[in-house]
Amino acid sequence: MSIEFIREKYDAVFSILNETYGRPALHPNGSPVNELVGTIISQATTDTNTDRAYAALTARFPDWESVMNAPPEQVIDAIRSAGLANTKGPRIQAALRYIYRERGELSLDFLADMPLDEAMRWLTAIEGVGPKTATIVLLFSFGRPVFPVDTHVYRVTGRLGLIPPRMNAVQAHDRLIELGEPDTYYPMHINLIHHGREICHARTPLCHICPLQDWCDYYRTTYLPAAGA
Repeated sequence: MSIEFIREKYDAVFSILNETYGRPALHPNGSPVNELVGTIISQATTDTNTDRAYAALTARFPDWESVMNAPPEQVIDAIRSAGLANTKGPRIQAALRYIYRERGELSLDFLADMPLDEAMRWLTAIEGVGPKTATIVLLFSFGRPVFPVDTHVYRVTGRLGLIPPRMNAVQAHDRLIELGEPDTYYPMHINLIHHGREICHARTPLCHICPLQDWCDYYRTTYLPAAGA
């Protein structure tokens, strides 16, 4: 399948998802350190649990320096509702200590002007921060031209055929960047997640009502034969 056709598919999917869910607009709010901490909390949990844990953490501590210097058990207790608190709490504190040690302050604002590949390397040098977390910080906080790939994005783009079989999630970041224009990355990312939650479920995708049927490899090769259509 040619890259030209895959780009055509990307554009079609982008348009259909915008028609279905609306086109999300990027409005950065809060500091990139907020985004980093929130993203660490969000790992392997729901948005509701993430919001509850983040609110509890920021209510308990007045600033990130207080979180960094707190007894680990206090941070763990504050974010317990997000799950995996025994891992996430020390990870948050280690990330804050890394930033402070390297920069002399708890700020990531300098990433706005750093070359993109250097910014990615800087963030992923933090223990526990992988490409997904780094790209979320860079896209959501600064509007940098990156494409975060979470489990929903990876599943939906794989079923559609936007990424090839056996391509891993790290490789998919770069693949999706090649397919669309930078101003599509944020709305496409958000709407793919929305679609993964609403229709393209992991175990029982609702293919019969999916607006992307005409562009979906999974629908054509797996769902239709199984449905006897």
